[in-house]
Amino acid sequence: MSLSVPDNLLAQARTGEVDDAAFVACVRDSLPYAWTTITALIERRDRSGADFADNQVPPPDEASRGQLLRCLASDAMRGALERHFGVRLAFQNCHRVAVFDPAATQAYGEFVTPRAQILNQSPDLVDC
Repeated sequence: MSLSVPDNLLAQARTGEVDDAAFVACVRDSLPYAWTTITALIERRDRSGADFADNQVPPPDEASRGQLLRCLASDAMRGALERHFGVRLAFQNCHRVAVFDPAATQAYGEFVTPRAQILNQSPDLVDC
């Protein structure tokens, strides 16, 4: 299961639209490793003033890796986090998450190219 959904949020979804803040809180509480990784990258990018910050450290275990995969593979989760934080997220493999300033279109465009994906590969990542 991707998320641990509280009963009140499930009831809200059954009767209409889900509030972005409530959904973001559900993601934060359900996927703490993904949340911590993404928020740390946002803080690093904000401190440095760079166009983006990325994570190149593999998760400590498979459960953590699964959190990143579920969070970033979901259009709904990714979109909610992008809106909440005012950033653009990108994901290259089982752990390389990047946080971009929305105006950094060139840096984002370079990160998501097939060339960048190929250059980011290593034998260690085959089974991630």
